[in-house]
Amino acid sequence: MTETGAVPLIVMSRSQDHVEAINSTLRKAGHPVHCTWLPDARDLGDALTQLNPQMLVAFIDELEVDLASIMSVKAQNAPEMPVLVVREKIDEAAIAEAMRLGAQDVVTLANPSRLQSVATRELRAHRLERALSTTLSSAREYREQLQNFLEGSADAITHVQEGIIVDANRAWLELFGYSGDEALAGTPLMDMFEQETHAALKGALVACLQGKWSDHALKVQALLSDGSNLALELHLTKADYENEPAIRIAVPARHKHDRDLEAQLADAVKNDASTRFLQQRYLIAAVRERCALAMKGGVRQFAHIKPDHFVEVQNVIGVLASEEFMAQLAQLLRAQLTSGDICGRFGGNGFLVLLERGTARDVETWADNVVMRVNEHVFAVDDKTISCTVTVGLGLLPAANVDVAAAVSDAISATRRGRELGGNQMYAIDKADTDTRVQAYDKIWVKHIKSALMENRFRLVQQPIASLLGEDKGMFDVLVRMLDEQGTEVLPAEFIAAAERNDLMKNIDRWVIGASMSFCANRKSSCIFVRVSKDTILDKSLVSWLETQLKSLNIEAKRLCIQVTEEMATQYIRQTKELAAGLRKLGFRFALEHFGTGRDPLKLLADIDMNFIKIDGSLMQGLSTNQLQQQRVKGLVEAAKRRGAETVAERVEDANTMAVLWQLGIEFIQGYFVNAPEDVTMSGER
Repeated sequence: MTETGAVPLIVMSRSQDHVEAINSTLRKAGHPVHCTWLPDARDLGDALTQLNPQMLVAFIDELEVDLASIMSVKAQNAPEMPVLVVREKIDEAAIAEAMRLGAQDVVTLANPSRLQSVATRELRAHRLERALSTTLSSAREYREQLQNFLEGSADAITHVQEGIIVDANRAWLELFGYSGDEALAGTPLMDMFEQETHAALKGALVACLQGKWSDHALKVQALLSDGSNLALELHLTKADYENEPAIRIAVPARHKHDRDLEAQLADAVKNDASTRFLQQRYLIAAVRERCALAMKGGVRQFAHIKPDHFVEVQNVIGVLASEEFMAQLAQLLRAQLTSGDICGRFGGNGFLVLLERGTARDVETWADNVVMRVNEHVFAVDDKTISCTVTVGLGLLPAANVDVAAAVSDAISATRRGRELGGNQMYAIDKADTDTRVQAYDKIWVKHIKSALMENRFRLVQQPIASLLGEDKGMFDVLVRMLDEQGTEVLPAEFIAAAERNDLMKNIDRWVIGASMSFCANRKSSCIFVRVSKDTILDKSLVSWLETQLKSLNIEAKRLCIQVTEEMATQYIRQTKELAAGLRKLGFRFALEHFGTGRDPLKLLADIDMNFIKIDGSLMQGLSTNQLQQQRVKGLVEAAKRRGAETVAERVEDANTMAVLWQLGIEFIQGYFVNAPEDVTMSGER
């Protein structure tokens, strides 16, 4: 197979003479190569992504990086591309080692004939593989198109290369309001979507091009030809267009079946006509039905949202136009909701949302984002424009003794208090209770906890930590559950606070660490993350206890990572540094979780030697549309990399957030989008 156009190559060398030598030698063999000189190995990842080379030639003897590192970058960015290693002298051992690491061969400039033969062989093999992939991809694509045609589908499809639309079918043109087959050819893809969508879309495109995007639906706001916008879900797949890598983007056609019509009619009865959220009576029914189901983790809270100075809004736009204002406000709110949230019209000009999130901080961040989005928006009603603010009041729904009415009342009271303080804010009522009822509550739980420890009635559950680099590292976060005397699972939210107040956390921590080490001894996993409490940070006997456990269980210490919260590390900085140092001496790994929301996270990163930082899940709330938050997370990632620490994003809940995290350089993610932590796979029995 011959190449008619220029053949892009990357030559990694400290000397430009070597680049000229490769260029001359291969051109003499009939290859119209175009060599790009890369003297700095740190630029390899970007070069592979931008140049799409057909071969990498590395003069490994003079580079300040080993071949394994080069092959690792290549595997992440261009896994199919062949690599030739050039050395001054070669032997069978050098060739075998290079091929073991993934290179195709080792050559020398002293034997140009062999260099030409090897390069010809590998370029031909690469083109054959690419042609086969293209043929298979085309066959699949044609089969899909035929199937769509037979089913009466009209999926909107476009192909994108280097961010530019190169092809769009009629359904795509019609969806965006254009006519003419070539209307969008050459148009930047980003021009067709709202600015707030760009970060997630760019991340998804990069991940898809690298073969790391699974069948995730990406939520976007499209810009139509008439200036209006439309919420869409995009499906991205890697493809080829005219023998060049491309991204195929599809918006599936919405099939109309009788059952869909019945569902739409049922929704029309339940939903408010203006906002398309649930009417109040149906909202309350849905909330009660959801709250009857026990949560497996996290928190439930009500958010009550009301526009500030609504009478003044009505005076500006008119009473009759106020429903259009509420509809636009609902649209802003809808963009902030996840699929599990329940939202409805509540009390005339208010909304009530039942939120399920990882922590109370996540809920507060969500509420802050709603306040910010409304404050930044300009409402256009008829021929008038107006700005508005909202107040969001929060009411906590406790895991035990669920009282929906009391929680809703708390949210309404919080909204009222927030508006009294000037509005345009999130407000949560502090319901901390320190009276005798807590003492009685603790007395009961202390008895249950001690009994459970003695009878080994604790269990561990795992939550997978997924790699964004494309390979499963076998990493898990572990959480503890207690079983009552009837074998019913008890969540930490119900007993941990009592354990903390009564000095029982050290015992629970020891149980969790021991059970996790036993799990490592019996099951394959590269790293188990175990969180410990303040009591364990202050426990000077922990390191010696761990040393004894290591000897008895005979496991690799690096398979266990002890993690503490940023808040505790800040409060007990000296003890945390000592703990981290002691753990590292034994070979354990160390991490800070809920990282990035304290008063000086970068100082902690500089002061404490750690292997991982787990960026707080509250920073994931609204990340895909919040550029300031994206910059904040990016700064944490860059600081971690400078310190040699890997990064994990906590509580990732949707594909858009994951796509942005790809852009920001996060290595790992965990959360309900990856897998819920309720799948019990670890036994605590030792």
